[in-house]
Amino acid sequence: MMQKSSSENLGSALLQTIDTKEIADESMRRTVEILLNLIEQQQAEIEKLREENQKLRDENNRLKGEQGKPDIKADKKKGFKNDHSSEKERKTPTEHHKRSKNETIKVDREEIVTYPKEKLPPDAEFKGYEEVIIQDILLTTDNVLFRKQKYYSPQTGKTYLAPVPEGYDGEFGPGIKALVMSLYYGGNMTQGKLLEFLEDIGISMSAGYLSNLLIKNQEVFVAEYKEVYESGLASSPWQHFDQTGARVAGVNHTTNVICNPLYTIYQTTRNKDRLMTFWKNSGYTTENY
Repeated sequence: MMQKSSSENLGSALLQTIDTKEIADESMRRTVEILLNLIEQQQAEIEKLREENQKLRDENNRLKGEQGKPDIKADKKKGFKNDHSSEKERKTPTEHHKRSKNETIKVDREEIVTYPKEKLPPDAEFKGYEEVIIQDILLTTDNVLFRKQKYYSPQTGKTYLAPVPEGYDGEFGPGIKALVMSLYYGGNMTQGKLLEFLEDIGISMSAGYLSNLLIKNQEVFVAEYKEVYESGLASSPWQHFDQTGARVAGVNHTTNVICNPLYTIYQTTRNKDRLMTFWKNSGYTTENY
């Protein structure tokens, strides 16, 4: 956090002494209030930009092996004594309606809960149902025994075997593969804990297969990544590009962020140079940015 300079503190003190109520002319008072409001907004934006600039300087120094500027907390001071903004006059309060969380919950099944008739009085009348949504999850196996049709042709001398459905290659189906990758990369679960979790729900998977599943045969994901990247670049005439520092195996790298409101992709590279592949794949020139 950057401290305010003496000139900034002096300027703030001077602005606080201005009382627009003492201005008799209505139009002049209104003009002064607008100008004071603009000054206040610009001062806040300048302070924000200075803080961001200092953070970038500190990050640059850190990457060079130097120390950034000490984090000296600024004095907590209140804003202007007088409210120069006419925001309260312009703003019309609107009634807030809280959205029910049940609107976003997908109902998988319905079940009627009956009241024991033997506990009801003789004159009890049925008045319909009261609905309540209970969220739960089932972790159960879905082990499938595929009986693949097999044919032999004496004419061709070949055997024809029906393939398993897409995604069921290997010993495990697409559901368990997606779950394992989600828990490992999204939930930061170790391979050891993953094996324990799978064993608890009745899945037998070797440590070697789990390791290969997580780090090998990633061609499908690379292809999907490229499709998202190319479609994202084609979805808008402009792209936003940003960079941030990253550490890979103890070595400084750079993570490049390319996005627009429809997509975001990340590329981690050894050097900080902006990727030429970005321009080649985009089909644009630097004149578009």
